[in-house]
Amino acid sequence: MIARHTARLTALAAVPAALALAAVPAGAHTGHTAASGSGDTYQIDLASLNNSGAKGTAMLMLDGTRLTVKIEASGLVPGQPHAQHIHGSTDGHDFHCPDASADKNKDGIVTTAEGLPVYGDINISLTTKGDTSKKSGLAVDRMPVADKSGKLSYERTITVSQEVADHIKDLHVVQHGIDPNHNDKYDFGKGKSELDPKLPQEATAPTDCGMVQGAAVGSMPAGGVETGSGSTAGIEAPGLIAGGGAALAAAGALTVARRRRAHLGDNAR
Repeated sequence: MIARHTARLTALAAVPAALALAAVPAGAHTGHTAASGSGDTYQIDLASLNNSGAKGTAMLMLDGTRLTVKIEASGLVPGQPHAQHIHGSTDGHDFHCPDASADKNKDGIVTTAEGLPVYGDINISLTTKGDTSKKSGLAVDRMPVADKSGKLSYERTITVSQEVADHIKDLHVVQHGIDPNHNDKYDFGKGKSELDPKLPQEATAPTDCGMVQGAAVGSMPAGGVETGSGSTAGIEAPGLIAGGGAALAAAGALTVARRRRAHLGDNAR
């Protein structure tokens, strides 16, 4: 009986990552997948913010301090650049994706400034080339652009700090750019951006967000509440509208394996 269960576990572990991916829930984690070569892979389901209708899936594949990020998103503003970042803390604070309660001035939009205290400051700017620091937070000439159907595909491998590698499960992905009046462009229908009054709020407001495992919604941050600095310094982008750029693990298997191991222990007794 034990040998038969062991064989089943071995077969389960050999299921290709490509087949397991379709069944992996948000925030799932597995180690040593084919996709990452050697290392850990984390899936993030991107959920709509600001009633944008945007959604997608991101994969973070970490091998040492080499991080490969893949994003497939849809429901974005067609033909427009979408700033995107990895947010959160590398010192144990528990940030998470915001909800409508983050809209402090009750204007119907969770802005970037209102979202920062909830999802934390920028750790990595997911640009298509060049610098990936906070300073490139809205370097939209190097951010991916949605196609005419509002779909966006992104992939890049970068070197990250050891702190980011050690705390990757505490981080999350946020994309920006909304179209509340559905005219397929950024305009001033929702007023000016707090980042730069020359820019419309639509261009900089978050459109979707997804968490890696570890950031529990509504939990108290370790060490007390932190605001993620709340600062917008370093992410201004006067060329946001004119700019543009070139434009996803086996948690289910892990759960099954744990249940089978528990069953093995019962049979052994």
